[in-house]
Amino acid sequence: MSKENQVPFQLFHLSDEDNGQTLGAAIKKRMSQWSWGQTREAILKRRVQVNGNLCLDQARKVNEKDVVKLWKESLPKPVQPSHVKIVYVDDFIVVVEKPPSITSTRHFEERLLKEKRKQLQPTLEELLPLALEEHFQSRSTATEREAKGGRNPVRQSKGRLSAHDEQRQRMNRLKKFAVLAVHRLDRDTSGLMVFARTPSIAQMLGVVFRKHDVTRKYHAVVHGHPQAQTFDSVLVRDRGDGKRGTKPVDRQEDPSAQRAVTHIRPMESIGEYSMVECELETGRTHQIRIHLSEAGHMLCGESIYNRPLGGEPIEDRSNAPRQALHSATLELKHPMTDELLAFRMPWPADLFKWLKELRSRP
Repeated sequence: MSKENQVPFQLFHLSDEDNGQTLGAAIKKRMSQWSWGQTREAILKRRVQVNGNLCLDQARKVNEKDVVKLWKESLPKPVQPSHVKIVYVDDFIVVVEKPPSITSTRHFEERLLKEKRKQLQPTLEELLPLALEEHFQSRSTATEREAKGGRNPVRQSKGRLSAHDEQRQRMNRLKKFAVLAVHRLDRDTSGLMVFARTPSIAQMLGVVFRKHDVTRKYHAVVHGHPQAQTFDSVLVRDRGDGKRGTKPVDRQEDPSAQRAVTHIRPMESIGEYSMVECELETGRTHQIRIHLSEAGHMLCGESIYNRPLGGEPIEDRSNAPRQALHSATLELKHPMTDELLAFRMPWPADLFKWLKELRSRP
């Protein structure tokens, strides 16, 4: 079998000629032998990613910076509300275990999208109200069942509503479960996240995070065997090749520059790889991934920071299913009671299975 036939997807780097075009049109231009129906079917059957994100919206606008993957086989279904595990909830905050393959919040430029288009690719912030509704409904049903001696509660039938009225009623119900993100995890990073349930609590938690009064520890599997150390650098949005990274020495004042501090310690040596704990002192975008990569200890499964500035891509033989980064510990004081809340989350199933295979290698 040829190497070309083994590749599970086709990769398209879009150009300035694609600016403002729909995703469907961009794919159709490159797959000229396809009909519009085949193009639409490929998108709806979960065979298309844009910049690493599964996209089911053929009307999405694209630009020259976008990278499109067209897979031969369908990708897994998008994350559902039932996939979001709620580990703590009260009237003020909710702590969840974020699954991989979902964006934490909606990008600013996408917040005005119509609800129908948002539903094609929901964010965790948008799924969480649905997950909370399911959580409280199941708890209410269990309480009623216990009160009735184990029998299922009898629900009163209601007159049939139109689809429009049902949708409106559902949206009104979900408003009381609305949440606000106060920090973020990368799309392919799993782990613990806290959300606020009111704007005032979001402001209070925002201050706590800015003062670095929250303990956040991540587990990561990296190339090589790093020693315990602290990375303290200034990160900029563009290090010189369009990627975030440490500010170059010859760079003049950059308005995007931010100090980033990460403490790491080794946990386990696994052949040519290591598991390390990373504790954040600051919370900059892609901070852990950048610090480890620039130190020569790239994350297993890393897809963006996989080469030095001006260098060639680093080979990754780990076969990690995604970037091996997981938010394992979250500790903070409750914004209303000052009670110390501490949460731990083990490796999720996909990385746990991969780690088992990695440890078994000779």
